[in-house]
Amino acid sequence: MSSVAVLTQESFNEHRSGLLPEQGGAAGAGPGAVEEEDALPTYKDAFPPLPEKAASPEGTQETANAWTSKIRPLKSSVITQVFHVPLEERKYKDLNQFGEGDQAKVCVDIMHKTGAHLELSLAKDQGLSIMVSGKLDAVMKARKEIVSRLQTQASATVAIPKEHHRFVIGKNGEKLQELELKTATKIQIPRPDDPSNQIKISGTKEGLEKAKHEILLISAEQDKRAVERVNIDKVYHPFITGPYNKQVGEMMQETGARVNVPPPSVNKTEIVITGEKEQVALAVTMIKKIYEEKKKNSTTIAVEVKKSQHKYVIGPKGNTLQEILEKTGVSVEIPPSDSSSETVILRGEPDRLGQALTEVYAKANSYTISSVTAPSWLHRFIIGKKGQNLAKITQQMPKVHIEFTEGEDKITLEGPTKDVQMVQGQIEVIVADLVSRMDYTEISVDTKFHRHLIGKGGVNINRIKELHKVTVRIPPDNEKSNLIRIEGDPQGVQEAKKELLELASRMENERTKDLIIEQRFHRAIIGQKGENIKEVRDKFPEVIINFPDPAQKSDIVQLRGPRNEVEKCAKFMQKIVAEMVENGFSLSVPIFKQFHRNIIGKGGSNIKKIREETNTKIDLPAENSNSEMIVITGKKANCEVARTRILAIQKELANITEVEVSIPSKLHNSLIGSKGRFVRSIMEECGGVHIHFPTEGSGIDKVTIRGPVEEVEKAKQQLLALAEEKQTKSHTAELRAKPEYHKFLIGKGGGNIRKVRDSTGARIIFPTMEDKDQELITVVGTEEAVRDATKELEELIKSLDNVVEDTLTVDPKHHRYFVARRGQVLRDLADEYGGVMVSFPRTGTQSDKVTLKGAKDCVDQAKKRMLEIVEDLDAQVTIECVIVQKFHRSIMGPKGSRIQQITRDHNVQIKFPEREDPQAPPAEEPIQENGETNGEVKEPVDPNLPKKCDIIVLSGRKERCEAAVEALKALVPVSIEVEVPFELHRYIIGQKGSGIRKMMDEFEVNIQVPAPEQQSDKISITGLANHLDRAKEGLLERVKELQSEQEDRALRSFKLTITVDPKYHPKIIGRKGAIITTIRTEHDVNIQFPEKNDENQDQITITGYEHKAIAARDAIQALVDELEEMISEDITLDSRVHARIIGARGKGIRKIMDEFKVDLRFPQSGSADPNVVTVTGRPELVDEAIDHLLNLEEEYMGDAVENETKMAYMRPPGGGAAGAMDEHRGPSKGFVVREAPWTTGSEKAPDMSSSEDFPSFGAPVAAKSSPWGPKRF
Repeated sequence: MSSVAVLTQESFNEHRSGLLPEQGGAAGAGPGAVEEEDALPTYKDAFPPLPEKAASPEGTQETANAWTSKIRPLKSSVITQVFHVPLEERKYKDLNQFGEGDQAKVCVDIMHKTGAHLELSLAKDQGLSIMVSGKLDAVMKARKEIVSRLQTQASATVAIPKEHHRFVIGKNGEKLQELELKTATKIQIPRPDDPSNQIKISGTKEGLEKAKHEILLISAEQDKRAVERVNIDKVYHPFITGPYNKQVGEMMQETGARVNVPPPSVNKTEIVITGEKEQVALAVTMIKKIYEEKKKNSTTIAVEVKKSQHKYVIGPKGNTLQEILEKTGVSVEIPPSDSSSETVILRGEPDRLGQALTEVYAKANSYTISSVTAPSWLHRFIIGKKGQNLAKITQQMPKVHIEFTEGEDKITLEGPTKDVQMVQGQIEVIVADLVSRMDYTEISVDTKFHRHLIGKGGVNINRIKELHKVTVRIPPDNEKSNLIRIEGDPQGVQEAKKELLELASRMENERTKDLIIEQRFHRAIIGQKGENIKEVRDKFPEVIINFPDPAQKSDIVQLRGPRNEVEKCAKFMQKIVAEMVENGFSLSVPIFKQFHRNIIGKGGSNIKKIREETNTKIDLPAENSNSEMIVITGKKANCEVARTRILAIQKELANITEVEVSIPSKLHNSLIGSKGRFVRSIMEECGGVHIHFPTEGSGIDKVTIRGPVEEVEKAKQQLLALAEEKQTKSHTAELRAKPEYHKFLIGKGGGNIRKVRDSTGARIIFPTMEDKDQELITVVGTEEAVRDATKELEELIKSLDNVVEDTLTVDPKHHRYFVARRGQVLRDLADEYGGVMVSFPRTGTQSDKVTLKGAKDCVDQAKKRMLEIVEDLDAQVTIECVIVQKFHRSIMGPKGSRIQQITRDHNVQIKFPEREDPQAPPAEEPIQENGETNGEVKEPVDPNLPKKCDIIVLSGRKERCEAAVEALKALVPVSIEVEVPFELHRYIIGQKGSGIRKMMDEFEVNIQVPAPEQQSDKISITGLANHLDRAKEGLLERVKELQSEQEDRALRSFKLTITVDPKYHPKIIGRKGAIITTIRTEHDVNIQFPEKNDENQDQITITGYEHKAIAARDAIQALVDELEEMISEDITLDSRVHARIIGARGKGIRKIMDEFKVDLRFPQSGSADPNVVTVTGRPELVDEAIDHLLNLEEEYMGDAVENETKMAYMRPPGGGAAGAMDEHRGPSKGFVVREAPWTTGSEKAPDMSSSEDFPSFGAPVAAKSSPWGPKRF
């Protein structure tokens, strides 16, 4: 078994950096140097060769080990590529969420979508390295997804001739897809019908350059002009392009040829030149001349620059490299970002290299990395809520990058040296301040009590946080940790600790109690959306209340918490239940259906008021319900009050009265009748009065009758008469009749049955639709009256059962009237006259005999009615009414409602003509010969005759038709014109026509406003004559309103200006605009301050009513006068106490400014004297404020000096030992070996920058011979 020595990155770095620290002492001059050289490993020691194939002792062909076995060369189907996303191009830059959040979700999604495996790592420069493994196709797809979803996108356009576009697309779009995968970009090619020749590319900067290069190459290859390719070493490309591509641009302009130099990110040496032959030749000569000259005169120097500083040498988008090239003519070559090399090569003329080297070091050292020591638990206080504290620093110093590492007691700063020093100072002050006034502690509480400490919705823990001004971190359930961390003011921390421990100890002593509450009350106790139970929980925050699931039908409500609180909560809830039982009283009030809407009131105002004032629940029946009962629920006394108020509303609305009749309670059931039949018949007969009997068994004799005065009196008489009959000699009889006979027995308007009742004195009750037995008729009264009424009704029924047949002569022309509309007229006759059957002869028989079959009386009545109808039909005339067709739709009304009303009112038939199509061509006239058509002379058409489409035909009795014609003509709309000033038209129309629509709906007219280009003052109103006057008045009223609004606008537009020194503007505006808003509101004016670029910076404009604008001006002037009296004084306050005086979020400084009515200005970072503070205000107030500030300085300075003394004894931040080690280590000698192949033979050392010797992951490698021995596989 063979062993393989692995050279790790760490050991390699140690070799590159020189000798190890313990060997440093031996490195010296003289003999020590020889010893050091002897100590160097030989090439074979450092890189031992693999064992060669040897013969087996047994004579077999088996190999000694796996290295020497013959392996058939296989090409791996899985490749690995590494992609680098620089910090400035990262889409997700939240450094605190690396490995989680959106970035991680995107990577997981890419792996699912493509099948490739992704591994992310974060470089020192905060760039993102992504290693992608998988099949080539999957890796390329993943690369495209990474670029589009994890890297910020840029876009560019490239113009190539339109005829070359198809070569970029390729067959079936294959070339375009390949190009997009290869460059990880999105390429949009204009459609063939689009004249544009611009191809749009979107993706990363590197991808854009590659795609642009490839597209230009394709175009150049397809170009009919000359194409020349020149191979120039990649290192000389910058000299050919020149700084910012100026030189290659000038070359293209001078020669007229197109020169395509591959971008730095594309590892190609080939420069492509296209154009006319002479132009291409000239460009090639110029390029070769530059190349030969630079190759001859240029030299290189290699310098070591820390990898983290490379990005500062490159600059944003490579601008710094171009700047150095422009200034010095020297090209700076930076190793790729995925390489570990720190060597930077400068190439150029020798006399310019020194200047370039200075520039490189200046750029590299223009940024520095520093750190500030700060306990990790303080980090979030330094950052502030949502990063507010840090934002103040980064806004002033945007180039400084501040990094907090979780678990480490330091903060890393990176940026320009000067800026880093200033930020470091600011953060150190913040840290010192926080350390001086912040503390933390940890307490252990069993995890089962954590959620109780937090409380519902965090109510308990939030209260503790706010009360003691601390933050409390309770570990999540999945951590299963008992430690609770408290941070904040030392005193607050101790108090919060004490309170939390007390809560925890109380919870250990908590108890559980079960309350028995009927389930029907549970919903009411909880309330809508839990509002009621929330109030209970707020009152007893320490008690947990659990209701059973409604499906369990359990009455047990569980309370859990401290013993005393549970008892109090139980008593409180029992009291609620007792009130609910008391409030469960219910009564019903019968109110006439037509008055329900009045009781509800507009928007429910009336019913809402009664509910609130009587504290009752009032339920009204649904609109489509026949019930008239309003149900009131609540306390008995409150329900009675609500009932009285509802009845009072009904009484006010109508002539409603209520009377009480005394009827012995023993007669109540007989008066009500079976299922209320008797009392219901009295209520229906007397106009729907309400008759209310007391509850059965109550022993009360009073019966209440309520309704219109006349109907109540009538019902009272009937009820008393019935009661008397029942009391003396009441008798009831029943008889049966087919339901179809009932209408005939009752007669039209109840005429027949009234005759029977008047002649006999008996009461006859017919079944209602709700009754099951529809044939049963009940007769109530004295024995004699019932006998007589029953006899009469039986005779009537008998006659109805006596079926006879009769005939009637009806002219066939009228038959259609009876059978039309599916025999509606015949059905109406059958309903009205006891189900009589009418048979008309078959169509086409020309018979005039009509047969009637049914009860004799019914047949006679039906025959009489049919003769009346025939008489009407015989007397029917047809009248024509001429109304212009354009008005027909208006006359008909919505869904023909108006015409239907006229038809019903006048009992006529109305037929409208067919509509004339205005676009239809006129009918062709027949060819005339000698003035004749088909032998007939055509009479000329009278132009005065009405058109057929204008004639409406009416049929019916003459007098009715004439009345209907008048009614139709009254519906013809007429038009009037109203004079309205043109400038008001747009206001009358309103926004999107809302104003004019509202008027048209209100007055039921059409209002026509002339088009704006006509500039007309006439507005036309069209509609019914009786509507026009109202519409005109409404329109003129609106005009008056608009004119008064115009006048008001003119008065409000008064403007005046006041001159105020710009330095006073912020004071007049006030904090968040408070002062100026007060002036605007108080005087109802608009105040406009000058914009930044206005010429008159001292002019303030006031707009509004004249007297109010003057008042506002005076108010501003008064403020200015007061400000002019103010003075400013500078005092010296030690900068170390500034932060404490300002306070958290400026709270301290605001308090001082409000108390002394002064303005304080602290120096900005970087000012000449950081200790100077400016105080502005009235002289006496300034003096008081200065005294207060000096007192505060004296108080705070003691703390500051004490902190500095402590810091002096603390270990300084950073590793001093490491720095010393770096100093003693000396310059790097690299990794050195003896007896290497390139020192003993003619072979050269391997080129580290060669992609052939050191290919990148996944790139194809061409086989070649090498001094490193034969390739094994």
